[in-house]
Amino acid sequence: MQRWRGFEAAPGGWGRSVVTIGVFDGVHRGHQEIIGYTVKRARDLGIQSVVVTFDPHPAEVVRPGSHPAVLTPPGRKAELIEALGADVLCVIPFTPDFSRRSPEEFVHEVLVEHLHAALVVVGENFRFGHRAAGDVEQLRRLGRSFGYAVEDAPLVVSDGLIFSSTYIRACVDAGDVRAAAAALGRPHRIEGIVVRGDQRGREIGFPTANLLCANRTAVPADGVYAAWLVRRDQRYMAAVSIGTNPTFSGRERRIEAYALDFSGDLYGERLALDFVAHLREMRTYDSLPPLIAQIEQDVADTRAILS
Repeated sequence: MQRWRGFEAAPGGWGRSVVTIGVFDGVHRGHQEIIGYTVKRARDLGIQSVVVTFDPHPAEVVRPGSHPAVLTPPGRKAELIEALGADVLCVIPFTPDFSRRSPEEFVHEVLVEHLHAALVVVGENFRFGHRAAGDVEQLRRLGRSFGYAVEDAPLVVSDGLIFSSTYIRACVDAGDVRAAAAALGRPHRIEGIVVRGDQRGREIGFPTANLLCANRTAVPADGVYAAWLVRRDQRYMAAVSIGTNPTFSGRERRIEAYALDFSGDLYGERLALDFVAHLREMRTYDSLPPLIAQIEQDVADTRAILS
């Protein structure tokens, strides 16, 4: 898959293409349907498929400070889109100047002049242009003038719920990682660098990897979880604690993963956690023995779930 930074990166002599447009944070089941259909239509027509997305999230530019929690960082998003078979990922820097483009300007400059769209595939709630003034019907009207077709894909619904990034963020924020995984089509993942913590886990026989994540990462609610720790191409069962460590009067919110059946130094490594199940809420213990007994139970529960 080719990766372009900006629509201007389209090479000279670029042929016609099938284009889909969206933020695609999460690359959830709804996004997968749209991108997969885009790839199929491009192959049917014998032309290239292009996925257009934006960085940063448009909300941060239009309403500064309102950037939603990020479900998939840029690198992960690109990997997921590539796995769906897209030929090109075009990431448009979403600047204040770009946000002021009218729907007509967006279509002419991006879709027509640079991407040479023959077909545009979007969700039925798609909006574009300054102040989100453009909708699917306007995209179609402009298509009749500029020579491209438009196909809109219905939203993916299960048990009356529409799968959306907003819904998945709410699930993650509530600690309902099973519901998030159902909508994503895979476990919710966070990534980060292992940094040194207080090393209390090591002292009581459960050394943990203290994960430092990027700002705005969609981190699950405080609690204890069963997860897969992903290290390069290997996976390890992990019991993960998220919170302030109330037993030790902690104040800093931390993500601490105890990898089962693993020994070694992880400091400085970049790891990922794929959350599978919420085990329990955070609790405060009066002494170490009941805390150790609870951790032993958490480990047993994690092994039972992930086995």
